[in-house]
Amino acid sequence: MSTVSDPTGPVPVRADSPPHGAVRSRSRAWPLWASAAGVLALVGTIVFDARPAAETEAWLNGEDYLVTASDVLTVDAVANRLGWTAGLLAVAALLVFQAVWRRAVDDRYTSVAGKVVSASVVATAAAGLLGYGWKGALGNYLGPEAGMYDEDGLFIYYILTDFGAYLPWFAMVVAAFAVAWMAFVDRLVSRILGTVSALFAVGLAALTFGTGVPGLPATLMPIWLIVLGVWLAVGRSRITRSETGR
Repeated sequence: MSTVSDPTGPVPVRADSPPHGAVRSRSRAWPLWASAAGVLALVGTIVFDARPAAETEAWLNGEDYLVTASDVLTVDAVANRLGWTAGLLAVAALLVFQAVWRRAVDDRYTSVAGKVVSASVVATAAAGLLGYGWKGALGNYLGPEAGMYDEDGLFIYYILTDFGAYLPWFAMVVAAFAVAWMAFVDRLVSRILGTVSALFAVGLAALTFGTGVPGLPATLMPIWLIVLGVWLAVGRSRITRSETGR
């Protein structure tokens, strides 16, 4: 490993990396893949979170409701299909973001935290394939292939969708911790972005473990992804500056 000088301190790079400023000019828009994934995840997870009609009505009235197998027949099949579609597009955007992040960060810098971000993105995408896939399956068995399973069989699918699309997003809490480390220790991203990431990570980790509700990260971590992508695209961070030679 060798280092190159920078006005704000040394940046660890691979020994075979081109000199600072000699990198072929590339667009700074690549982080927006994270923002796209965040928007699609909000749609697939929150907007199209299909529930039985009676449960939704009880929730709006501030009442508890015991969901039974027969209630599954009232779940909106179209909402599940739309959630599945948006969710799979979010997974695709996450995978593209991981690929461009790896090129811009993992292949140039020795930051372990940067590699943790990559691993967290892959973990979220992999688990999301299951979570959103169950939504699509339930929508299919309530729609085009209705009648293939009885109420008890459909109820199993519903239970899987209850938290299925929410569970993958804890990995993004880990990614937010890693971005905070990159800001304050590795000095590869803006400290303002690092502070925002730390607030998201600490807050949601505390809420998740404090309440025991495993799906809480899905309510806000897609928003963090949106912020991350936009900030990296338009703000000042070494990982984007080195890509454009500025």
